[in-house]
Amino acid sequence: MGETALDAAIVGIGTSRFGHGLPESQLKLAAIAFKNALADAGLERADVDGLSIHLGWPLGPDYDRVAEAFGLDIRYVNQSWLHGRFITNALQHAALAVSAGLADVVACVTAVSFTRERGFLGGPGDVEGNREEGGTHGEAPPYGLTAPAGGAAIAMQRYMHVYGATSAQLAAVPIAMRKHAVKNPAAIMRKPLTLEAHQASRMVVDPLRLYDCCLISDGAAVVLIARGERARDLKQKPVRIAGMQGTRAGREEFIFALRGLGINQQSVTRTAARAIDTEVFAKAAVTHADVHGFYTYDAFSPLVLFALERFGYCGPGEAAAFVQDGRIELGGALPVNTSGGLLSEAHVAGWNSICEMVRQLRGTAGATQIPGAQVLHWGTPWGDAVMLTCT
Repeated sequence: MGETALDAAIVGIGTSRFGHGLPESQLKLAAIAFKNALADAGLERADVDGLSIHLGWPLGPDYDRVAEAFGLDIRYVNQSWLHGRFITNALQHAALAVSAGLADVVACVTAVSFTRERGFLGGPGDVEGNREEGGTHGEAPPYGLTAPAGGAAIAMQRYMHVYGATSAQLAAVPIAMRKHAVKNPAAIMRKPLTLEAHQASRMVVDPLRLYDCCLISDGAAVVLIARGERARDLKQKPVRIAGMQGTRAGREEFIFALRGLGINQQSVTRTAARAIDTEVFAKAAVTHADVHGFYTYDAFSPLVLFALERFGYCGPGEAAAFVQDGRIELGGALPVNTSGGLLSEAHVAGWNSICEMVRQLRGTAGATQIPGAQVLHWGTPWGDAVMLTCT
């Protein structure tokens, strides 16, 4: 169990279909995913007594409406804003709740209808771009940064300047994600992507081109968490939450940039990954060599590079070269986001990748299966992480 008293496992997963302009409401998409998760786990809705909601304001209903709609009788609730940086937070709260006996089975619920809510991401009435203090992705309307891509673009500009990385090197990330999506029947983008197509695509925010930016899509995912003893009695092979570490914040942190790139209030002193950046490995009692696949929030291509460096898979400035030659593709040394991620499968706030990790550890991922997968790492550039293992 590592050095924590954590006793939690993923016992069920479910998704809705993914697509653009889906007719179902956000709540209906969530209900579809919830039913599928119950069937996957062999549970009834009466067994679920906790909710960890990752779909609240400004893009979804609150926990009480979800409980009412699903017909649940809940004794534990956690709710967070629908941002990629709260994926791990929602999962961790569920794990801690069942470990502490606050609930027996917690449903982590997310659903997005981005194509219905374009005002959230750059359309009329944009919530992100019009924050008075500037948004958390680096949106700053007085300087013309009115979309989430702005912060990631500035960080990548600095990274390219310091380390000599190129757009062609960055293209290896969306090309790998697309290769995975081509093998995934649930993915939205299934046409192969070439380097030539990437380089010819329009610039969104320099240096990010169209294929460096995630999909805007609709869909839902539900992940069910229970204690280990309960998990062993259920339908599916449990996937243990072996270790986790929290989100980092402070003047040296910006969610879409590595520490030391000088973005926002950061200094410009880069160092290799520190023990505090990689404590999840010790908590899970594993090493980098034990990890069979890495999963991250790939809203923009540079985030994959930044996450690989944050967790010590490569040193400062080395990730652009690290991702070349198929190293992060299926069959490579460290496959990344094997279902296609946000760049090619769907933008379900990253929970589609959590579901893929569970399939991998069950050995049921089909054409995207990593042979012998036993340890998988979810981690983001802003420092939060979960290590999942076979029980």
